[in-house]
Amino acid sequence: MKKLWAPWRLEYIIQAAKNKSSKKKKPCVFCEAQKGSPSFKNLVIYKGQKAYVIMNRYPYNNGHVMILPNRHISDFTKLTKAEHAEMGDLMARAMKALQKTYVPHGYNVGMNLGDAAGAGIKDHLHYHIVPRWTGDTNYMPVVGNVRVMVEHLRQSYKKLKKEF
Repeated sequence: MKKLWAPWRLEYIIQAAKNKSSKKKKPCVFCEAQKGSPSFKNLVIYKGQKAYVIMNRYPYNNGHVMILPNRHISDFTKLTKAEHAEMGDLMARAMKALQKTYVPHGYNVGMNLGDAAGAGIKDHLHYHIVPRWTGDTNYMPVVGNVRVMVEHLRQSYKKLKKEF
C-alpha cells in the first residue's frame, strides 16, 4: 500500500474540531488575514484599494485563489460598484498569473453564498478561482476522500506572488 503524505490537513482537522467545541464567536479569518502586509503567513498575494487576492489554505487544486472585498460583507447585492469593479479586475489578473504559472486548461470560478449553497465561511463573501486541467479529476477524492496536491502551498504562493 502506498501512503499519501498530507501533513497540512492536520491543522484543518484540529481547527475544525476546536471551532465546533467553542461557543464564542471567532474573528473572521479573512478580515484577520488582510490586517498585515501580504505574506505566506497570511496567504495574501495582493492588496488593492477595495479588494484583495488570497490563496486558499485548503485548496481544491494547486493555485486555488480567492478574491474578496476588503469590507466584511456577506450580501453580494450590497457590494459597491467600485468593489465589483476591483474584484473583477483582480479575477482577470489572477487568471493571467495562473495561466502564466500553471498553464491550466480551464477554471472553475464562483461563489457559495450561504449555508445552503455550501459556504464554508459565509459572513465574508469571496470568489473562488480553481485552475483545472484535462484529466485532473480521478478516483482519489471519490474513493479515498483525498485530494492529491502536486506542489506545496509555499511554492505556489511564491510563484503567484511573483506574478502580482
